[in-house]
Amino acid sequence: MLHSFVVLMEKRAWRQIAGRLALALGMAALAGSLGAKPVPQQKLAPDLKGVVAGKSGGKSNWQKDIGSRSYVKALVVSNSSDPELTELRARIVAVGGSVYYRYLTVPALSVMLPVDRVNEIAQRDDVDSVSPNRIARKTASLLEATTGTSSARTELGSTTLDGSGVGIAILDSGIGWNHAGFRASDPRQNRVIRAVDMQRVGDAKSLGVKDWTPGIDVSQSVRGNDRALVDFLKKLATDGDKEPDPYGHGTHVASVAAGRSASDTRNTTGIAPAANLIDVKVLDDNGTGQISDVLAGIDWVVMNAKALNIRVINLSLAADSTESYLTDPLCRAVRAAAAAGITVVVAAGNFGHDAYGRERYGSIGAPGNDPSVITVGSSHMRGTAARGDDSVNMFSSRGPTRGTWIDAEGVRRVDNVLKPDLVAPGNKVVGAMSTMNGSWNQLVLSNPELVQPYGTERDPRRQLFNLSGTSIAAPVVSGTVALMLQANPGLTPPLIKAMLQYSAQPLPDANLLQQGAGLLNVEGAVRLARAMRGDIAGAVERGEIAPGAALLATGQSLPTPQSTINGTRFDWSQIVYAGGNQVFAGGQLMTRFQPIFDPRLVWGPDKVRRTTVGRSSGGLPSLLRTAGVPTSFSESDAGNQVLLTPGVRSAAGLTGNHSMLGRTGVFTSLPLLTAWLNAGAGVTLGQGLVLSEGLVLSEGLVLSEGLVLSEGLVLSEGLVLSEGLVLSEGLVLSESGQIDAANTTSEVSPKGE
Repeated sequence: MLHSFVVLMEKRAWRQIAGRLALALGMAALAGSLGAKPVPQQKLAPDLKGVVAGKSGGKSNWQKDIGSRSYVKALVVSNSSDPELTELRARIVAVGGSVYYRYLTVPALSVMLPVDRVNEIAQRDDVDSVSPNRIARKTASLLEATTGTSSARTELGSTTLDGSGVGIAILDSGIGWNHAGFRASDPRQNRVIRAVDMQRVGDAKSLGVKDWTPGIDVSQSVRGNDRALVDFLKKLATDGDKEPDPYGHGTHVASVAAGRSASDTRNTTGIAPAANLIDVKVLDDNGTGQISDVLAGIDWVVMNAKALNIRVINLSLAADSTESYLTDPLCRAVRAAAAAGITVVVAAGNFGHDAYGRERYGSIGAPGNDPSVITVGSSHMRGTAARGDDSVNMFSSRGPTRGTWIDAEGVRRVDNVLKPDLVAPGNKVVGAMSTMNGSWNQLVLSNPELVQPYGTERDPRRQLFNLSGTSIAAPVVSGTVALMLQANPGLTPPLIKAMLQYSAQPLPDANLLQQGAGLLNVEGAVRLARAMRGDIAGAVERGEIAPGAALLATGQSLPTPQSTINGTRFDWSQIVYAGGNQVFAGGQLMTRFQPIFDPRLVWGPDKVRRTTVGRSSGGLPSLLRTAGVPTSFSESDAGNQVLLTPGVRSAAGLTGNHSMLGRTGVFTSLPLLTAWLNAGAGVTLGQGLVLSEGLVLSEGLVLSEGLVLSEGLVLSEGLVLSEGLVLSEGLVLSESGQIDAANTTSEVSPKGE
């Protein structure tokens, strides 16, 4: 639908347009896919490149002058076959830099580098990319009723559908485990089963290393051996901390995903109130943190996922990356987690409008810009359980993604991935309030309006408050994923994402870039999960399921694509995003195995990548004594590969050129598009979709010639267009923000908005 959107043609037309296709693709793109060596500047993130070139508009948190020399904290991603990255680490120290941490999910190092030596490091053959260690921020019952969770529990005859046994890792500001909402069915037990503090792990400050010290390598003290790593994590454990979340954001997020109702006056049950919670603290008492710590947190989750049955990661945070998902370190890490079988749910961001209230497209942050994650926008419940009045919040970030990369010929390319994937309630959602020194947390102290509607509980461990934002919508989906996995543990992350989209409800007057596939429908998603085979994930891991194999369990049929919630019946969207910027439909998506449901395969607008996961064989000490724990991740271009099977329908050509005023292309009303597709419109893939020699070719597949938006509507660097459309270049987040207490439709209002 966007750049590189495919238009399916008849086979006989292929010979006529073969030459045109080669011209449209450009040999530069092919050279890039065949491994042409980029120059150092092409390996640098745009914001880092500006600093190296002396064009920075001012110091950021990741840049500092020490004496007469300027340094940056950065993340260096490598392609070395040496898992220890020994030579790269030694060279970084030799040029006056420091190495803080070596990651598992990304072959990368957290480092400090002299600015004048950054290009030298980037020039190395064993370096893929260099990114700054940016700031990561929180992006900031009625819930059971409006999402269809109550229907899933009652109408489907499953009152025990509550997420039992499924672990959800919350990477945030901490979880106030002593809140009554986190008790188990036995009130003497707590469902926050593990807590670790990963703050300042990424730059080794938590080890006692003096900040911004050149010439050291302490990465091996953490990652050199398994025993040291375990001891280090024990040192960081916060299980006995009575004030684990002074800020208050992570506690609220966790309660939305998996809280029990703890108030005598209001039912605030979360989506999966019996799920286990794993507290991975990566944000400080002001709700900010470093990407290097988020990466370390993802590492920890991946290593402990099997022992704790962590099946879901919730990231209600975003970073202001302008990089492509192909190189962004956060994106690389979440792709690895997904490849390891963990479903990653990410907030889209709260930047859907500019300072003047104008709608802003292209404002999705990282890692929500990655095709492998479930990126969640925010819907407004209007304070009612009915879904007919729900709409997309204006603050909710819109797609497409605007990360950029430079090909081998120096041509700048834009990802243009369709996002968000769907929307969920994220306006004035009520949840648990953590305490600080027996009093209110930082959020409520700064904004008492957030707690006032709920009175003051005698027991602070039962206190409630409300928040709004995509950071609150994300855990609604995380809790839903836990219910789906309880119903069927054999689902893969991309299949879960497809099922959520397929069963979503299209909201009126909103397009693909505003609402994704529509509003979350818990009842429909759980019904689909129950209909599927229970061995899909294992069969995919072992390579024992062929394209087109039956997905439905024996005796099951494809559920009727409608749901009734609170007395209102509606049709499902029955669409799925794939290829980064394409829309597909048809029952074959849910009845036959599609290779894109393999979590190790990531199909984006320009590339199809495969992640190889190395796993322990057992017999090793500590964490790795259990067979199957991931020990390494590597990415490469996928070889010849079937992507979709015959019978799937493409929306190519249905929507016309992209015009916001004309409401065509990606601006087409989603209910209109889904009505066309469900009526049989679109192009049916007669022979499926196949990746061959780096190109997706099937039935004369033609890539568009670089056209992104028609009618002069071109994505550009923050340009405000005459049609009133604002398209941001990447996502620029302020390094400080505050809760908009006067208008709680927006959780975090960046400076200037």
